Amino acid sequence: MRNEWLYIGVFLIVAIIVPLVPLGFAALVAPRKPNPTKRLTYECGVETVGDAWVQFKAQYYIFALVFLIFDVETVFLFPWALALNRLPMFAVTEGAVFLGILVAGLVYLWRKGLLEWQ
Repeated sequence: MRNEWLYIGVFLIVAIIVPLVPLGFAALVAPRKPNPTKRLTYECGVETVGDAWVQFKAQYYIFALVFLIFDVETVFLFPWALALNRLPMFAVTEGAVFLGILVAGLVYLWRKGLLEWQ
């Protein structure tokens, strides 16, 4: 019993040391030459005019997240659809349930009006 916990302890110590060593080394070796030019806001080669903190509507982020969710789900559905004729009935049913959940989510988003671009 003691040996099993020893492996876990060593693993935890290594898991803590591995990220800390490069961070500590970078903090020691990194050059530090601050000046006002380096602290300026810079984006796409164009100097900012006015306030750099612009608020965006949350709807843009929600739209992007919804796109990302459905895009990732396509990655899971593609292999399932390719092997559909060789899958057992349980896998076909599970895939149909998965598709049903996706369609229900899409209908919910549609009714809430989150897919409308204003």
